[in-house]
Amino acid sequence: MMQSAGLSPQHFPDWTRIDDVLLDMDGTLLDRHFDNFFFEEELPRRYAALHALPFEEARDRLMAMYRSVEGELAWTDLDYWTKRVGIDVVAMHKELDHMIGFLPGAQEFLQYLRQLGKRVTIVTNAHSTGVSVKVAKTGLDRYVNRIVDAFEVGYLKMRPEYWPTCQRLLGFDPGRSLFMDDDEGCLMAARAFGVAHLIHSAKSSSRLPPTPLPQFPSVTGFTTLFNGRPPA
Repeated sequence: MMQSAGLSPQHFPDWTRIDDVLLDMDGTLLDRHFDNFFFEEELPRRYAALHALPFEEARDRLMAMYRSVEGELAWTDLDYWTKRVGIDVVAMHKELDHMIGFLPGAQEFLQYLRQLGKRVTIVTNAHSTGVSVKVAKTGLDRYVNRIVDAFEVGYLKMRPEYWPTCQRLLGFDPGRSLFMDDDEGCLMAARAFGVAHLIHSAKSSSRLPPTPLPQFPSVTGFTTLFNGRPPA
């Protein structure tokens, strides 16, 4: 379902004009509820227990730590966070991997792209260790041509340096590429670089309401992307 008012049919992808499909992982294909729960609830609980703090104080401390490196590679580096908070966050990911899963319709969408013969690449800000845990749980790698994490590129996707570096790495034509993400900053950076087809994933978590963006076509699912036009 489209969630942005006033969108016309040309906002929907014309697949004949697209060769490369660049897809975010968490919040676009995989349910961001896992990440939200992990970093906003479970890690603060364990940090509180470790330091004998009230939960709210522990969460406030961690949120301040997150903000201090936002936009930098450390923001998603699980090894960095293990050292900084003194808790093995990689082991925690594996312990809680039963919460990792696809958003509704994501697997069918990936299969559809394969039927169309598109080159599909996951472009994620996630750390390679976290990617490995999620791939092991979901089999995401079987649906795509390649998974590129931000550490391979050297920047996070919201940074302007990311896109020319990623383009050199993958060799995609920005004018014939589609990029889908739930993060406004990442979409804005891709648009500034010249990626022609941009879609915002407005329903990033199964537990939260949609958050459409007015400046990008926003979808709450994958149905409208299957045939390149709004359903009748």
